[in-house]
Amino acid sequence: MSRRISFKPYDLPSGGWGSARSVREILTREGVLASGALTLTRQNKVDGFQCVSCAWSKPANPLPFEFCENGAKATAWEITTHRCTPEFFAAHTVTELLDWDDYHLEQAGRLTHPMRYDPASDTYRPVSWSAAFAEIGREMKAIADRKSVVFYSSGRSSNEASYLYGLFARLYGNNNLPDSSNMCHETTSVALPESIGVPVGTCTLDDFAKTDCILFFGQNPGSNSPRMLHPLQEASQRGVPIIAYNPLRERGLESFTNPQSPAEMLTGKRTRISSQYHQVKAGGDLAALTGICKALVAMDDADGHSVLDHAFITQHTHGFEPFIGWLRVRDWDEIERHSGLRRAAMEATATTYAAAKAAIGIYGMGLTQHRAGVETVQMLVNLLLLKGNIGREGAGISPVRGHSNVQGQRTVGITEKPDMVPMDVLAKQYGFEPPREPGLNTVEACEAILEDRINAFIMLGGNFVRAIPDRERMEPAWRRMRLTVNAATKLNRSHLVHGEISYILPVKGRIEVDRQATGPQATSMEDSTACIHGSRGVRSPASKHLISEVDFIVRLAGAVLEPNPKVPWKAWNDDYSLIRRSIGETYPETFHDYERRMWEPGGFHRSLPARHRVWKTKTGKANIITPKGLDEDPDMPEAGHDTLRLITLRSNDQFNTTVYGYSDRFRGIHGTRMVVLMHRDDIKRLGLAEGEIVKMETVSKDGIERAMGGFRVTPYNIPVGCAGAYYPEANALLPLWHYAEGSKTPAAKSIPVTVRREVNAAAV
Repeated sequence: MSRRISFKPYDLPSGGWGSARSVREILTREGVLASGALTLTRQNKVDGFQCVSCAWSKPANPLPFEFCENGAKATAWEITTHRCTPEFFAAHTVTELLDWDDYHLEQAGRLTHPMRYDPASDTYRPVSWSAAFAEIGREMKAIADRKSVVFYSSGRSSNEASYLYGLFARLYGNNNLPDSSNMCHETTSVALPESIGVPVGTCTLDDFAKTDCILFFGQNPGSNSPRMLHPLQEASQRGVPIIAYNPLRERGLESFTNPQSPAEMLTGKRTRISSQYHQVKAGGDLAALTGICKALVAMDDADGHSVLDHAFITQHTHGFEPFIGWLRVRDWDEIERHSGLRRAAMEATATTYAAAKAAIGIYGMGLTQHRAGVETVQMLVNLLLLKGNIGREGAGISPVRGHSNVQGQRTVGITEKPDMVPMDVLAKQYGFEPPREPGLNTVEACEAILEDRINAFIMLGGNFVRAIPDRERMEPAWRRMRLTVNAATKLNRSHLVHGEISYILPVKGRIEVDRQATGPQATSMEDSTACIHGSRGVRSPASKHLISEVDFIVRLAGAVLEPNPKVPWKAWNDDYSLIRRSIGETYPETFHDYERRMWEPGGFHRSLPARHRVWKTKTGKANIITPKGLDEDPDMPEAGHDTLRLITLRSNDQFNTTVYGYSDRFRGIHGTRMVVLMHRDDIKRLGLAEGEIVKMETVSKDGIERAMGGFRVTPYNIPVGCAGAYYPEANALLPLWHYAEGSKTPAAKSIPVTVRREVNAAAV
């Protein structure tokens, strides 16, 4: 598994020929150069399949090739010709596979047969579907404490599968439904309802064509949501100011060449994306937003109250006066220290924003994954509310979600919070008493596993063990569980860190034709702008032994639950339109006429009262919420001589825990992921040298050592006092308790670490 390692600055824009070459390379590597290119023409089309990568909005009038580099990689990864067969498992013990990296595990290919762990041989061995569900059913029925079972789901499962999965968990007896949202945008789901009464963003794709200003915080579209670069390019070309706040200089926020424009590709023309770029320090966004708000208020004072939208504030908001009083006593020196920026930078943003009639606030995990992440998101909302930029065309709040249906899952009931689900409706609809006690989120599930309180963990996709914090503590505890069940398309580390009884059960992917008793089935997803779309598979399944996720849940229910005449599992499995009809009965406000509307170009928009300035909050108004302080990570040591703030990052060749390769093109890093990005001044101050191999250790008072070695010191344009390393490799450094207050989203964007030369390690 040795690779050639190189470091070479990348001076080209995002997109362009670099993107085109990358797509060709992965299609070739996965053996689908011709067929994959044809499949991609059906991606994100009205009668095609929805992208299995990010959740960015799908337009009503899609481009001829409505996919991006990372979306193409995700598609190639799923339709690969590589196969992970029983012969593969027979040739490799689990102990051996634990030494494989993430890339090579998934590169083994699509899973083809249901497998059960055999402790005698330390291998997974093939098992029949009937035997698998029979044993899983016996084990789950034998568990006396129904709260000791966890039902996890990744963000790629359809609305249909997610609805059934949530219902199954509640029929079983708990609300233990953690999902990938817990790890990224749970902060959004907590912050926005308190501020504006809805748990998701308020912008549609049309708003991007009508906005006068875009504020960008803590999100990297070049790697994480490249199709977003198209509306950003169009906005830039219209002269719309795009103001970016991000610790690292990310190429997707700097410049873009549209791969779908022959003229741009032939001439090398590039579009400037950000008109202002402010490299806020890790954990400094709350202070930066405070500075912008303070400067805006000062302008309003000087201009006779003509800058803020006072009519909107009076009619639609609550909490304005306490917030303004708090702003006025904030000291600029304090704001500069916490943000890592000069006052002039924040005032420049305020000046541009004040001149705009309609502005959009965009953010990602750079805001949500901090201790005070909830307050930081609410501060961005405050900034928008000061000028009435919620509930008007071309304006609003726009969280950029990660996985392709992580938002849709929540809409149809995947949540550990019973107050977010119409339990009374479910009780009447299905003739049972749903559990009303809150379930376990991701952090709470991990805490329970460490305390040996979990007997079984069911995973509907995902790579939970690899994604969670405190890996070195979690993996030994994970092995003490009685039962672990993995419904998956590819092999990953979660399958290898197994319970006493462990199954890997292969399911069909979204791109594959899902044929049931009534014929090929369609599914649906919700994008980042809360629009819901239909999706149809277009490829033959990777193996005749695969079942769909819906079929998996239905068979699981048949093996575990007592028959209930009001729960038509078999009918649902035969015809997914009946699932959608049931979803419409549970959630009539959003899902009425579901079957027709999901095929509308651009999808149909879920009900969002805040878009119409109807505020479903306790005060009946949009709440301007005053934060407790300026630091996003108030209990973290200040970066000093020894301590840096570590930001975990995704590469250009990655989506969540899936690693497509070892080329982070935009950052000029090739052949390795074991790097620590540092400012040259910090490298010099700590007595290190470029290329040295170092060990990072978490600064913590809990008495637990969290350390990792093997990182190569790599100079990078990052603020002094900050460092960067790749996720999920650096998760071992993230304490489980280091999470956002209120949401328990892991605070992975500001981990206090020391960096030391690793003894006996040579520079590379």
